[in-house]
Amino acid sequence: MLEARRHLAMRMLKAGQPHGVIVNLLGIHRGTLWRWKRKAEHGGAAALVARPNPGAQPRLTLLQRGRLTELLSCDPTKYGWPTSLWTGVRVAEMIHRHFAIRYDPAHVRRLLRAMGLSSQKPQVYARERDEAAIKHWRRYRWPAIKKGLFGNSAG
Repeated sequence: MLEARRHLAMRMLKAGQPHGVIVNLLGIHRGTLWRWKRKAEHGGAAALVARPNPGAQPRLTLLQRGRLTELLSCDPTKYGWPTSLWTGVRVAEMIHRHFAIRYDPAHVRRLLRAMGLSSQKPQVYARERDEAAIKHWRRYRWPAIKKGLFGNSAG
């Protein structure tokens, strides 16, 4: 759409239309029209072709991202943290330690998502947990409770 407006503006300029008419008709800023005109004068019609903006280059290379994945596959306690939780702050610190690149923790979370990784929290169970008792309760007690809850309402 924008590219079509650029070419239309250039045709209108060649036809002798006043700048004010072109700006109002196309709904563009006067400075934009002048910029397009300069581009066309210096580079021809090819200079007006829209080019995609690739965005900023990633600071971590693909090789470094692969290495980061390997680093994060280990328990954080191996690297000196007190718990087994990879947080954005900890991952940012790991990136700085191993690759000398600083990342904001919020951006680290986006980076991890782009790499197909997600935040992981360790499953914590009480020390007093009795797996045999839980298994027994799920197998025998819960069906009886469930039957009592839903058995009478089907009428």
